[in-house]
Amino acid sequence: MHQGDLPDGVLAGATAVAIDSETMGLRLGRDPLCVVQLSDGNGDAHVVQLDRDTYDCPNLKRLLADPAVTKIFHFGRFDIAMFWLHLGVVTAPVYCTKIASKLARTYTDRHGLKDVSRELLGVEMSKAQQSSDWGQARLSEDQVAYAASDVLHLHALRARLDEMLVRERRDHLARACFEFLPHRAMLDVAGWEDADIFAHA
Repeated sequence: MHQGDLPDGVLAGATAVAIDSETMGLRLGRDPLCVVQLSDGNGDAHVVQLDRDTYDCPNLKRLLADPAVTKIFHFGRFDIAMFWLHLGVVTAPVYCTKIASKLARTYTDRHGLKDVSRELLGVEMSKAQQSSDWGQARLSEDQVAYAASDVLHLHALRARLDEMLVRERRDHLARACFEFLPHRAMLDVAGWEDADIFAHA
């Protein structure tokens, strides 16, 4: 657990980092960003409780914008938008396991992290703390454990989904979606979150 920012040197040298965030709600522009959790895939997670008065976290911002580090999300669209709104950085390059699941696992409509992790990794995840008060001054041990669990398996999920995408010859579509995802998040922030701009009507 870190207060305010990632400590110097943490996650240095990583080429891919799993990232998730916790907020006070799911409304862009209304609900503040509270917590960011990260993992390099080696079994450890770093949970950062942000200073919401300043959002002064230069190490975290540097990592999010680092072109040499792929940021792995599950439904990255929301996190990327929140990082732009509150931290002022465009997060890239990115990989989204939810997008990958929707492209690869067309035999199901269950693409939540809990469902995908259970099927592909045999991991049971608890979502008991998902709707809790992430803005309180001191997070509970259960909240910290929940936040960590959301990023600990994303590297393994990415590897399994990549195998499926290649097998189904959809990996090129996935890469194109990932490249566009930060732009989709910017559209959300700009007010087009509920519009399909590619639709005819």
